[in-house]
Amino acid sequence: MKCRHCQQNLTIPLVDLGSMPPSNAYLNSVQQFADEVSYPLKVWVCQHCWLVQTEDFTRADELFTEDYAYFSSTSTSWLEHAKSYTQEVIQHRQLNSDSFVVEIASNDGYLLRNFVSAGIPCLGVEPTLATAQAARALGIDVVSDFFGVSLAQQLKQHYRAADLIIANNVLAHVPDINDFVAGISNLLAAEGVCSFEFPHLLNLLQYHQFDTIYHEHYSYLSLHSVLSITQQAGLRIWKVETLATHGGSLRVWVCANNSGITSHQSVQDMLHYEAEFGLTDALVYQHFQSKVDQIAQSLKLFLQQAKKQNKQVVAYGAAAKGNTLLNYSGVQIDDLPVVLDAAKSKQGKYLPGSHIPILSPEQLINYKPDYLLILPWNIRDEIQKQLAGQLPEYCQFVTLIPELLIV
Repeated sequence: MKCRHCQQNLTIPLVDLGSMPPSNAYLNSVQQFADEVSYPLKVWVCQHCWLVQTEDFTRADELFTEDYAYFSSTSTSWLEHAKSYTQEVIQHRQLNSDSFVVEIASNDGYLLRNFVSAGIPCLGVEPTLATAQAARALGIDVVSDFFGVSLAQQLKQHYRAADLIIANNVLAHVPDINDFVAGISNLLAAEGVCSFEFPHLLNLLQYHQFDTIYHEHYSYLSLHSVLSITQQAGLRIWKVETLATHGGSLRVWVCANNSGITSHQSVQDMLHYEAEFGLTDALVYQHFQSKVDQIAQSLKLFLQQAKKQNKQVVAYGAAAKGNTLLNYSGVQIDDLPVVLDAAKSKQGKYLPGSHIPILSPEQLINYKPDYLLILPWNIRDEIQKQLAGQLPEYCQFVTLIPELLIV
């Protein structure tokens, strides 16, 4: 396989997670179990541009289907994050009713509804039908298609160039990352800006966040790799922020090469920090597989010991990351009887691979667990607050990333 950005041969393996179904391919019925499709999940590192990427076995239209079950608005902390971003960017970029904002992968309108409320013209781009319909119900104009140069040209003709483009947690999801970023360059106004948010590769390695690896995530991004990709598209990174979201993310701001926007010291600082950590050295990637195997073994052992002691374990959060963790660890319904999730789009379905049923949190009262395994560990605090008073006093919370923790 060649690098999807620079076309160099990939020679450094990061991790091989075996074969599993796509992490968001939830099953509607028991009858679908027999027809479930699995794909290899292997990740490589490009030693030329340092883009970390999955080996290609799936197409985007096979993963991001009409009934895609991830709705961003399910998380209250993510809604707060989006609202805070909107308030800041409106002020800093002096956006008003004459501005034009585009969000790529706008999902269910979790963010753009803030621009609608502020009276700022905006457009969402969202290929998954169910989430796009939810956004339209909020009065948001949405184009249901995959973004790239071709769509960017159409949008520019039909609407106009964008003063602000927002791309939250989508850059990792596109198979043709060069076409995607070139599309942003095409759609951006001369003095417009774009902000990308994505989980930082450095945190994935440092905190063993292997459960964030799944087929829908084609790329695992550092500032070094994003710098190479944006430069090729005629864009300049002028500012970098660190965020706590998704276990540690970067917010990268870009503009046109010839824009008058001044570059911040934060860009060079982050490049230096990544180099010091070793992201541009093959050695840092060598032992990730063994760390992954240790976590998977610790989960399996924990569940086996709980069963021996007649302790009840249930999971919370039917997150994609949880499916990677459960499937690589070989967890089945005999080990874990149920997962609870607040997203109505997932309730009544089954997790891919493990086939564990997904129920409403209201069903928690029927289980009285000794342990609650939190799969979306990045919103652990939010979940613990939500469930306060609904769990027995003796119930302990369990997370696996970066290591087994029981509190």
